[in-house]
Amino acid sequence: MIRFISIRDLAVIDHLELELETGLNVLTGETGAGKSIVVGALGLLRGGRASADLVRTGAGKAIVEAAVETSTGDERVLRREVSAQGRSRAFIDDRLVSTASLRALGAELLDLHGQHEHQALLDASSHLDLLDRYAALGDAREQVRDAFKVWQRAAAELARVDDEAASRAERADTVAFQLREIDEVNPVADEDAALAAQQLILANAEQLHRLAAESYAELYEGDGAALGALDRVWKRVEELATLDRAFAQHLSAKDAVVSQLEELAYALRPHASGVDASPERLQAVEDRLAKLERIKRRYGPSLQDVIACRAQLQEEAARVEEGSGRVTALRTRVAETRDQYLDVARTLSERRRAGATSLARTLERGVADLAMARTRFEVVFKEDASAPTETGWTERGIDQAEFYFSANPGENQRPLARIASGGELSRVMLALRTVTSPEASGKTLVFDEVDAGIGGEAADRVGAKMRALADRYQVLCVTHLPQIAAYGTSHYRVTKLVRDGRTVTEIERLTDDDDGRASEIARMMTGTRVSGQVLKSAKELLTTLGEQNTKPKQTSAPGRAGHRE
Repeated sequence: MIRFISIRDLAVIDHLELELETGLNVLTGETGAGKSIVVGALGLLRGGRASADLVRTGAGKAIVEAAVETSTGDERVLRREVSAQGRSRAFIDDRLVSTASLRALGAELLDLHGQHEHQALLDASSHLDLLDRYAALGDAREQVRDAFKVWQRAAAELARVDDEAASRAERADTVAFQLREIDEVNPVADEDAALAAQQLILANAEQLHRLAAESYAELYEGDGAALGALDRVWKRVEELATLDRAFAQHLSAKDAVVSQLEELAYALRPHASGVDASPERLQAVEDRLAKLERIKRRYGPSLQDVIACRAQLQEEAARVEEGSGRVTALRTRVAETRDQYLDVARTLSERRRAGATSLARTLERGVADLAMARTRFEVVFKEDASAPTETGWTERGIDQAEFYFSANPGENQRPLARIASGGELSRVMLALRTVTSPEASGKTLVFDEVDAGIGGEAADRVGAKMRALADRYQVLCVTHLPQIAAYGTSHYRVTKLVRDGRTVTEIERLTDDDDGRASEIARMMTGTRVSGQVLKSAKELLTTLGEQNTKPKQTSAPGRAGHRE
């Protein structure tokens, strides 16, 4: 429960402090005084959306801080800061936390029911959410949502693959053509270099033959062949070595020199015998080189690049071939995930239908306490959930449900969103919120003008309902109705005034001791003109409800937060 709240520089509020009590706390005041801003401040502490527009003109940041008491009696301090640039920071016990952490703790402590929230009933799509909240189907809803997302991801992947089918087929034709073109040439690594060398030889065959024959003759076969002359030279050097040992060292090079010259002779001999330089052979080499150059221009620039490109094309062709198999696997995956979704969604649907009857009867009892004694409710499901049609299936499940309603005996039940009046919607929403609020000790329920559109006996019944809720929760209610305000166990008046040229909002706790509360009730009855008779009526109203307004027994832990300045 909330013990104390401090608000600084939020909208028209410069500095406001409010110490709340157990029971039913009512906030009253003229329209636009700032009552709903207090509720909005609590929304920030519950992790609501922050905006730079919330910061008071001229201020650097808005600060909302509250001392709260948990169901275990522990005191926690929640703080939210919103800068004039729109940046937001959250704190728990002066420790910086994420907004999600603040939202999680705030949800345990606060349940907000905002102004005009009853209008949500006009959207039939929200009725299913209200049913699930009543039946505590959050875990089942989460399973359905997760299964739906898995199914939709698989379906989206299949759709993407199907969309690519045409382009994939076209690409397959292109890949096949390119592979055929390369395979027809069937290049070998470095083949072009070897052919270029061979082409040079064939193109110069006559000159090669002449040079090789002349060199071979002078080296090996001629009368004055170099090898024969060299043999005679080595014999003379051997004789010299017997006479002068200095020549002995040169004899060691004899074998190497002879060997090199013989190898040269052996290399010259084939060319000296002639080179096979037929025009047909030269043409074949040049034709092969031309083919290699053509595929290098298309897939090169080098022959190695062409070979690498062929390997890539072969891999792509294999992937394209596997594409049809992947489509089959994806279709199987979509069918499996759809069945998994349908399984958990049908389970959720069965639980919804079981809870729908209970919700209808509970709502009938709830609105009967709010001067709608003969109201009949029904949750109508629009189609048979067992029928396997995907139309309308969402992450919320396979159901489409709507509240049907009849406030008058003899009238058929019709869609609530189309026939209920504003006052009826307000009371239905109040009944819904009371039956769907968790039974959590220390919880604070906040109602911001949910009494809109009602009056008379209905307003009195709403006040009594609020007062009954205060036996279980701390309740904070913003109201314009004196019948409801009179049920409050603590009453606060919010006023707006101009001070030093700036609009400021102030809050004051009213008591019965100085007629302050009676005066406020009288103002709510008639407006600004309060006669003695109206004041007397207000006092009688408070006296009549005085016994009921005795504070309820404390339901939370006995500890209490101190007043924070």
